[in-house]
Formats: sequence, C-alpha cells, structure tokens
Amino acid sequence: MLCTLVGLMAGLVVPAAAQELPRPAPGAAVVAFSVVVNNGIAAIPSRLSGKPGEPKDGKRVMMERTLGNCLSCHEVNALRSEPFHGEIGPSLDGVARRWDVATLRMIVVNAKKVFGGDTVMPAFYRIDGLNRVRPEFAATPILTAQQVEDVVAFLATLK
Repeated sequence: MLCTLVGLMAGLVVPAAAQELPRPAPGAAVVAFSVVVNNGIAAIPSRLSGKPGEPKDGKRVMMERTLGNCLSCHEVNALRSEPFHGEIGPSLDGVARRWDVATLRMIVVNAKKVFGGDTVMPAFYRIDGLNRVRPEFAATPILTAQQVEDVVAFLATLK
C-alpha cells in the first residue's frame, strides 16, 4: 500500500522526459471504432490509428506519469528499473497470455467494458460519460489513438 501511495504521489512530479511525449490536443476528437463482444467480453478488433503500435513507445507511455501512469496501479517486472510499482491493479506480467490484442485494446480504451463498472482503471481513450474531469481536460482523451496502439503493442510482449 505504501508503494501505491508513493507511486501516486510521484505522478505529481513531471519528469523532463514528459516533454518528449505528446499529449492529445485539447478537444482532440476520438476516432470511431467498432466494439465486438465474444463470449461476453468486449473487444476492439481494429487498430485505432493508421499504423501499428510500437512496443518501445508503449513502454514509455506506460511509464510516463503524465500519460499512462500505469505503474501507479500495476506491477510490471519488465519495468522493474522504474520505481514505485502499484498494488491496486493486477500485475501486468503475463497479460498477453490472459487477453488477446483486441481485448487489451478495449481494456486500455475503456476498462469498464471488460471488467464492469466497479473497476477504478481510467478510460484512456474516452471523452463521454466521465465524472469529475477538470475543465481543461474535458472532451480530451488521456492518450492519443497512436499511444493506445503503442501501449497495446507493449502489453502484447508481456507473455
């Protein structure tokens, strides 16, 4: 629990690397995508962007405290060199064995579609139906479509 608190607090400090990763422009549009349901599990089978995800870029997005900030809640042994892994969410080790790419994409876009309304995981590519969003972030997804694809590509390496 202490690790989680320290990790969340570390998100308040913006490292110099944050300047290299683009945030979505205010009011950036979310591209339309199709959701399919297989065996009761929602998935997004098609890429959100025009090019495949890049695992190394996805790794950077996941570590960046102003973007994915995944380590505040999840432990990832492949990122053990980074401090402050969280314990709120499940370990992401082996996530590519548990979920296919289409389902991983849905989890990153809107985890509530896979895990239900009680999950605390944020929707990283959604702008509607959200609560308690600061005005300057309203109508702007947390990640770009390409960043979602990059994160999914990195998650797909965690077998």
